[in-house]
Amino acid sequence: MSLTDRTPGAASAPAGPPAGGRRTGPTVADVVRAVTTGDLPVRVTGYDGSTLGPADAGITLAIRTERGLSYLLTAPGDLGMARAYVSGDLGLEGVHPGDPYEALRVIKDEVPLRIPAMSEALALVRGLGWERLRPPPPPPQEAAPRWRRLMTGLRHSRIRDSTAISHHYDVSNAFYEKVLGPSMTYTCAVFRSPGDTLEEAQRNKYDLVAGKLALKPGMRLLDVGCGWGGMVRHAAREYGVKALGVTLSKAQADWARAAIEREGLSELAEVRHLDYRDAPREQFDAISSIGLTEHIGVRNYPAYFGALRSRLKPGGRLLNHCITRADNRAPHRSGAFIDRYVFPDGELAGPGRLISEIHDAGFEVHHEENLRQHYALTLAGWCRNLVEHWDFCVGEVGPGTAKVWGLYMAGSRLAFERNGIQLHHVLATHNGPEGVNGYPLRPDWTP
Repeated sequence: MSLTDRTPGAASAPAGPPAGGRRTGPTVADVVRAVTTGDLPVRVTGYDGSTLGPADAGITLAIRTERGLSYLLTAPGDLGMARAYVSGDLGLEGVHPGDPYEALRVIKDEVPLRIPAMSEALALVRGLGWERLRPPPPPPQEAAPRWRRLMTGLRHSRIRDSTAISHHYDVSNAFYEKVLGPSMTYTCAVFRSPGDTLEEAQRNKYDLVAGKLALKPGMRLLDVGCGWGGMVRHAAREYGVKALGVTLSKAQADWARAAIEREGLSELAEVRHLDYRDAPREQFDAISSIGLTEHIGVRNYPAYFGALRSRLKPGGRLLNHCITRADNRAPHRSGAFIDRYVFPDGELAGPGRLISEIHDAGFEVHHEENLRQHYALTLAGWCRNLVEHWDFCVGEVGPGTAKVWGLYMAGSRLAFERNGIQLHHVLATHNGPEGVNGYPLRPDWTP
């Protein structure tokens, strides 16, 4: 939900005063009109009774309180809207909070924004009162700004990474069970057709990873950033592989251990609460990294891929699955909403940078695949689950956190659909002496 793409243009005539009273200053509708141009496709209502836009619009933005207006004015764009929405001071009516996709699409596509002239902006602020520019305290779901995180360590230090992972993943296992479904898999699924169920698509993904890694009974697999152990359990159950997963989230590790025990996989599968940098240095036959690269920091790619190579036998394969920017020129750091509410300290690089770093760490890259359309379908499935189990999820984590997830997943779906971000599989080998890698002349897996 971005309000940062602004277009120049003259202001339309301000909205009239609220019914039944004299205007003593600018209304909420006046403020909205000052930063938009043209006819609005949505209805806007203010706490002061002012309105803007068609009365029969399918979507209404309700600015319910003075605090909500202050959020919007003091943090323009995604962050201000997120603060107002999560706190309940901004309502999105006409969509379910578990899946506000349609509202985000309409706002992005059909609400043209502009930057008001300085004189116009000053007049509005004087009329509203300078106190409106005093930032209210953010909602409790918001992480500290980047500069304050220095108190927990340098960016991507072990302690700070652990704190960031806990912020996102240690929410509630019961919440994740409802949103992610029985697979408890929080990464992009692979759809053979749009009609596949989410569970079918997640099994497809694990089978695709296993095929690319050429997993066979008796092999040893290391899965870094293993989440709730989905790949570990699948590799052990379906391929007879002895699999070790590591995760920085204690809640994930506890859930995964219980699932391994429940499924009778303890002889083959194991999950440890561990930083990937502390994973055993014994030589594994294959390594999967499914959704960890986004958390480690772009400047740490050389050390990260070097650490994985040092744990992989010569001739062994690495499958790296991660979200990327759509190109190599885009900023690495995430936007304010994602950084403060979803993935603190998360960073993404373009696919070219990713492949170059894997090469430079001493791997040979054999195959790359972009699955961004699959992630859009995955996110749509997670949103459906959140809508279906909304009352339970709100009871488990509270309305603010539940709304963060609906907003984040619906917004991410839109970004994947529009090619704002992508999801790449990169398959590589750790070559032995004289370039021996064990890789066949043609791929031995079905893409």
